[in-house]
Amino acid sequence: MIGARIAEIRSKKGMTQEYLAGQMGISSKYLSSIERGKENPTLKTFIILSEALNVDLGEIFRFVHIEDVSKRKSMIMSLINAGTDDQLKLAFNVLSAMIQKS
Repeated sequence: MIGARIAEIRSKKGMTQEYLAGQMGISSKYLSSIERGKENPTLKTFIILSEALNVDLGEIFRFVHIEDVSKRKSMIMSLINAGTDDQLKLAFNVLSAMIQKS
């Protein structure tokens, strides 16, 4: 679903995979794999992607609708528990920036 969302945003902006991949510094083959759901990009890649698409990071995940607050918190905690130290530092920075904007 995330890959399809990325492809949708890219297409709406009139970008080819080759152009967007070039802006991101990755291969178009890797971007294609992300869009097809074959790759699991890192948070850093998502940040670079959102910058290259000129959208907020949250826009990439806007399709995800989890209405149950406790389930949403549980899913976030699962991600936190699975993260490496570097991933947690990056996640902290992203969450801090998102929450401060609200």
